[in-house]
Amino acid sequence: MTKEAGVTIDDVRRVAELANLELTPEEEPRMQRDLNAILGHIAQLNELDTAGVPAMAQVGEMLGGVVDTAGTMLRADALRPSLARETVMAAAPESDGRFFKVPKVIER
Repeated sequence: MTKEAGVTIDDVRRVAELANLELTPEEEPRMQRDLNAILGHIAQLNELDTAGVPAMAQVGEMLGGVVDTAGTMLRADALRPSLARETVMAAAPESDGRFFKVPKVIER
């Protein structure tokens, strides 16, 4: 994918494959157009002069704590002992004693 050419149909197919998406032949050109539009907007943003713009700060840092997205103050991140592996594995529905066993959810 070159800057001049933008996103090609082959690029769309490769991205769809990596994302495990099944696009119909009718959807591919629309996805190509949308991806090229997104990249065009990013190119416009990259043209802005941000030399005098200070880096953003997180509000929680300014308040002296950590605030989640709902505005709730979170507890301090403190080192604590973890649970014993044997205790956790004994409560697991299925394990091999070292790892959890879970059903496969992605087929390729």
